[in-house]
Amino acid sequence: MKAIIMAGGEGSRLRPLTCSIPKPMVPVLNRPIMSHIVNLLRRHDFSDIGVTLQYMPEEIRSYFGNGSDFNVHLKYFIEDVPLGTAGSVKNAQDFLDRTFLVISGDALTDFDLSKAIDFHRQKGAKATLVLTRVSCPLEYGVVITGQDGRITRFLEKPSWGEVFSDTVNTGIYILEPEVLDYIPDNQQFDFSKDLFPLLMSKGEPLYGAVLSGYWCDIGDLKQYLQAHHDFLSGLVGLPVNATEIRPGIFVEENVHIDESAGITGPVYIGKGSTIGKGVKVDQFTVIGTGSIIQENASIKRSVLWNNVFIAPGVHLRGAVLGSRVQVHAGSYVYEGVVVGSDSVVRERCVINPDVKLWPNKIVETGTVVRESMIWGNRVPRRVFGMEGVSGMVNVEITPEYAARVAAAFASALGSGASVCVSSDVYTPSRMIKDAVICGLQSAGAQVYSIADGITPMHRFAVRKLKCDGGIHVRVSPRQPNVLNIIFTNHNGGNISRSLERKVENLLMREDFKRAECAQISETRFVSEMPETYIQSLLRKIDTNAIRRAGLGFAVAYDPNCSGLFLEPVCRELNIKLDRIDQPEPAHYPVNWTEYRKLARNVSRLVIERGLSLGVIIDAGADHLALIDNLGRTIQEDMLVALSALMVLRSRGGTVVVPVTAPRAVDLLADKYGARVVRTKTAVQDFYEKLIVHDNGTGNDAERRITQSMLHFDALAAIIKIAEYIATENVNLADFIDEIPTFFMEKKETQVPWEAKGTVIRSLIEELPENNLELHDGVKVYHQDGWALVLPDPEEPICRVFSEGITMEVAESLADFYIEKINQIVGPVKKIV
Repeated sequence: MKAIIMAGGEGSRLRPLTCSIPKPMVPVLNRPIMSHIVNLLRRHDFSDIGVTLQYMPEEIRSYFGNGSDFNVHLKYFIEDVPLGTAGSVKNAQDFLDRTFLVISGDALTDFDLSKAIDFHRQKGAKATLVLTRVSCPLEYGVVITGQDGRITRFLEKPSWGEVFSDTVNTGIYILEPEVLDYIPDNQQFDFSKDLFPLLMSKGEPLYGAVLSGYWCDIGDLKQYLQAHHDFLSGLVGLPVNATEIRPGIFVEENVHIDESAGITGPVYIGKGSTIGKGVKVDQFTVIGTGSIIQENASIKRSVLWNNVFIAPGVHLRGAVLGSRVQVHAGSYVYEGVVVGSDSVVRERCVINPDVKLWPNKIVETGTVVRESMIWGNRVPRRVFGMEGVSGMVNVEITPEYAARVAAAFASALGSGASVCVSSDVYTPSRMIKDAVICGLQSAGAQVYSIADGITPMHRFAVRKLKCDGGIHVRVSPRQPNVLNIIFTNHNGGNISRSLERKVENLLMREDFKRAECAQISETRFVSEMPETYIQSLLRKIDTNAIRRAGLGFAVAYDPNCSGLFLEPVCRELNIKLDRIDQPEPAHYPVNWTEYRKLARNVSRLVIERGLSLGVIIDAGADHLALIDNLGRTIQEDMLVALSALMVLRSRGGTVVVPVTAPRAVDLLADKYGARVVRTKTAVQDFYEKLIVHDNGTGNDAERRITQSMLHFDALAAIIKIAEYIATENVNLADFIDEIPTFFMEKKETQVPWEAKGTVIRSLIEELPENNLELHDGVKVYHQDGWALVLPDPEEPICRVFSEGITMEVAESLADFYIEKINQIVGPVKKIV
């Protein structure tokens, strides 16, 4: 057999380490990652190896040559333009004249490749994917196989709601040469996204061999350090090419260690290195070839590349230093710092945690470096949550951080993008809004700054101004002292997960665009947007009918923000507002949990004064609860059902609801001869599906309150209900009574991050396939109801939603699956 090593990766998420070398050349225990792969192939009797190259190919060719130093024969295939994983292998088709193995040159593994080859032959497969199980499958391709190993389903980089297994694709494949005929010439073509789905559709035998052993993708700096930790801990079944002079202390030849130096293993010291007097080298440290560590320096859990100079009294803590880095006397370099090759840190400097220095930088004497020496602080791997980018004001969400996120967003949208920017009325939001505008301008975006207001106004403004995207800053309706930065697309909906990942990657490698002076545009201020938005709403309803009805509402709202829109709209519609006594917001609005507690007071006022209905609306008009004229509270699932009923009564057709919506919606749809479309629970999925069906109604969508507005614009929902009451000459209770009775329960249980994939996979394997729906999480249908198990994307928990023919059934279903989850988690330590 022959083998192909895919070595074209540039390793953008490992920057600044990969600024001057390709990712396969990044060292692990002082040897390029790819050298470990070549040696692994040789151990399994591969001697004829092809190497696909694209980024800095000469770096790899000059190091490995023809392979004779490794007792193999190497042949190189260079891509002039990126061809994708499968396309790069297609480029070597003439070389691949029999069964061959494909492996990545930038992942670390000790897999028994011979075992995978035997599996491939026994199954008579055209293609075999080597699989393994991981604790967090979000960044990998998830694969599901049948009992015979045949692949039935796979999904690239899923969300938690799509994680149907913890078994992932390692990027190692055994292939028959004829599969290359399915790959087009000179085109980008990927194994996971293109070739394997094509093979499945053609009915070709596609199998997955699950192997135990060590495998690390080394996709980012954290995984890079972890790979060294694992290697030194003995978790990697590959040889350590050094002498163990004392337990856990591995040294190469010509190393000088002063007798007064204190070394605590496991550590690895490269050849020709010098460890001076009084030096302390703590466990999980790797020191590269030819490095000099002078007296009384202290190094803990750090990785130093070749020819690094560490002066007296230097302290390194969990850092990575590239080749030829100099750290001069008395300097401190802290956890998570990465110093690019050929950089110099002069005397008495402090490099704060997680700072990155790009290659060839000089830090002058006595400097405290708080930000990366390129464009800002480090970026967490996961930036986006359920409510955009969120964090504590001036702790996690700072002006400089907001500017960098905005610059990354503008870069992701493309050159000359137009972006609508807004915030609520509160000072912290305005501060961050100003920073966002600066970040967008710095990346060359055209900024439209609209007046302070509510989130629905922002969504409207993005569409009205025909912008490419938008950013709205608000105080979180759920958590005090937390800001949300909401990123929207051209439809006003939250941006897709793929665009979120693109922004995160730009932040991770910190190379987003900086505009030239002539490309920086003046901000365009659109002060009339609140009035434009209000008039747009009023044009979509029968204002005369509402005025004649003389309605009265009991209300709880934020007079400083949502009240600036609710009050003028109700004045225009002759709706009398009776506002209940409530705490007045000061620096921050009242959160939604506190607003919901006001339902009893609003209900009492509705009954006592004989009002049409009650309204509870948060500061940003994102959340809504209603009280009907009988004093009953309508929120969450009942509000979804009410919105569906309004759609069905007004025009029929298709009604869009999240997968958690009650069966009552289906019963109503049957009654009105309509169809129900269920979406994932994520905001971006729900909103985009709503927009698709709104647009499907043609120009009529411009003249009415649409489904997307009913769910994402509390003000629009309120006036639409007012219109129904006025035009149909009924009350809200009549509408509610038309909704079939339903019983729902929602519970949650703690599940460690590393166990979430196991939970979902175990449920799928254990439960009857014909009772399952895998649209979002795992939904299981029972005779008397259903239950949905959904991993939370932000917290280490799983939620269970259930519905039954009685409340007792709904509760028992929720309890049953909570207990089942706890059994699966089993001995895994629960989170306190």
